Amino acid sequence: MAAWLVLPSSPTGNNRRVELSGLDLSLILRIDNIFVYPAELDIDRFKDALSRTLSLWPFVIGRFLKLDGGHYFIEMSDNGIPFTYAENSELEQWPLGNKVVVDIIQYSLEPFIDGVQTMKLMESSNDEPLFRLKLTHIVKSNEWILGTSWAHVLGDAASNLRFLNTLSRLYQQLEPLAPLPIFERRLWRDEEADKSLSPLLKELSNAKPFREMIQVFLSREETHEQLNLHFSSKQLSRLRELAGGDSVTIQDALSSYIILLLNTHCFNNDNERLILRTDTVINFRGVSDLIAPVGLVSDATIVLSSENFDDPLSLTSIAKTIRRSILQTRDPKFLEPYVATSDRLKRKILREHQLLNLGPFPNDVIVNSNLRYDWAHLVDFGYTDKCRFYTPWTGRLYFRVFRLNPIKDGNQWLPRDRDGAEVAFRIAPDVKDKFLSAWQKDIVENFTNIKL
Repeated sequence: MAAWLVLPSSPTGNNRRVELSGLDLSLILRIDNIFVYPAELDIDRFKDALSRTLSLWPFVIGRFLKLDGGHYFIEMSDNGIPFTYAENSELEQWPLGNKVVVDIIQYSLEPFIDGVQTMKLMESSNDEPLFRLKLTHIVKSNEWILGTSWAHVLGDAASNLRFLNTLSRLYQQLEPLAPLPIFERRLWRDEEADKSLSPLLKELSNAKPFREMIQVFLSREETHEQLNLHFSSKQLSRLRELAGGDSVTIQDALSSYIILLLNTHCFNNDNERLILRTDTVINFRGVSDLIAPVGLVSDATIVLSSENFDDPLSLTSIAKTIRRSILQTRDPKFLEPYVATSDRLKRKILREHQLLNLGPFPNDVIVNSNLRYDWAHLVDFGYTDKCRFYTPWTGRLYFRVFRLNPIKDGNQWLPRDRDGAEVAFRIAPDVKDKFLSAWQKDIVENFTNIKL
């Protein structure tokens, strides 16, 4: 075991303070990820690339700071990043297969991750690093495992990925991708919020006391089983064609298909469980620079509840309803008060020591998609189509979507289907077999018998 505190190659933060918006104040949440490489990552080269990355991203090496009056900051104090190296001589090889989303009931990633102690942020600690790295060498297989832990207060998954992509590119002596990171963000005022929008923000408006939500969260995972469904790029193109073609996205079609399967084969005669709406996590960067420019490093996501589906047993009806709800957020006139309302609710949650509610809510599913981001490719450190990506947790009817991992068959790497997708969620045991049987039948029939 070895440990270092990696400093920026040149200090650029200079103790500047960036005030956080309410949207950024998910203090105890963190993003933990694993990347598996088939051969060595050079430690000295890695530390040098990390040092240069930190100079471009002084926000990441800052510290969380709370001041009087409900103001929260990241102080860019040019601290170092904890980086740990360990060797594992027990494992024959990396123990997990190709499923991206890891079932936390069956397997823990903790041995490979040096987790950020986010609970300290609730105590207004300004000593805890907000990002940590751990590199593990599995000696027998010569696989190298990179574990990353990112405090959500630094930003959402898109921010995390941009930082890691910069690190990967600098390691390969490549220039970082544009645009450069932007750390200053808009601070929303109470008068910009619209209370009438609160019912659409179910995760926030249904927040509960912290301890209660933790207990509910843990009990829900134990009573439901996780599914990891894999779709090829050809299957996704077929579903999009059936769901509405160019009028919907692949993600719209994929979400709609899974909802249709559940409604048709699992919940058709159960009004309490029939799915009538989606609650979709939406990245709102780039709609307007006044709201969130493309390069913004923050939590630039909202969760939007759709209208009821006109026909919950029709693929096209479900897909068009989802697309219609998302298109609302591309209008700055709708988005601005919606974001301001989210901001206000998040501040209230923190002030009242509550935790957001990850559902599920009656007759809803939650869709949190990373389909637009190829994590395994963007953080491959030069091991093109040989890096595998893993992330823990999904919940009841909480659809997490990612690109497929590369597949290794013996000593051979198969050609990668870069546009395929994995969908992971937890499902009640009493309907699991019905669902899987219907899905497998549709795959064999190339979806020819689903109701459009």
